[in-house]
Amino acid sequence: MTAQTPLPLEEPRKRRLPWDARHQDLLEKALAIVRQDGVDALTLGTLAQHGGVSKPVVYDHFESRSSLLTALYRWIDAERKRAFQEGMAQDGLAHEPTIDALSETYIRCATDASSEFFAVGAAMTGNEERARIYRELEETGVQMFEAILRPHVVMPEPELHRLCIALVGAGESLSASTLKGAITEAEAIATYSQLIGLATKKGSGRQV
Repeated sequence: MTAQTPLPLEEPRKRRLPWDARHQDLLEKALAIVRQDGVDALTLGTLAQHGGVSKPVVYDHFESRSSLLTALYRWIDAERKRAFQEGMAQDGLAHEPTIDALSETYIRCATDASSEFFAVGAAMTGNEERARIYRELEETGVQMFEAILRPHVVMPEPELHRLCIALVGAGESLSASTLKGAITEAEAIATYSQLIGLATKKGSGRQV
């Protein structure tokens, strides 16, 4: 009996990612393009090329470059906030350790991808949705600060809200100065910790 020549193994088909997984992958590829080549290099065509997919696949997720920038802007901020929440997932900290953890976590999370965040935001100039999105993201940050500081201060909610608006703005400014090289990360963290401490001292019930 003559042995039969074995049939060649059939090449496995490329696995198609579910829509959500593909969307996540494209956002990660988009961020990589911005980091490597700058935001001007990010187009739907370059994203398709870097993502190893056809343009129709990219258009299924982002109908225009404007919508891609908007999605990337939101995603970068969401990743910063996720890292911030993970870093602050410590219960039962006293007032001063809370301030130290808050200042360090916020500055490090903000500087991790802030250069790309600001670059994408700048590229969205003229996009009517940009200002609305920024206000929305800023308000989310303020709410996170309120939740962290509320157990450590005794002040009316409106006063706490205004205080947290100021603190979030100060954190963004310190992060931007760090990215420009005007100050070091350690200096930004120390300054932010001092600022938060002074701002919350009166409301903490401790003597000024």
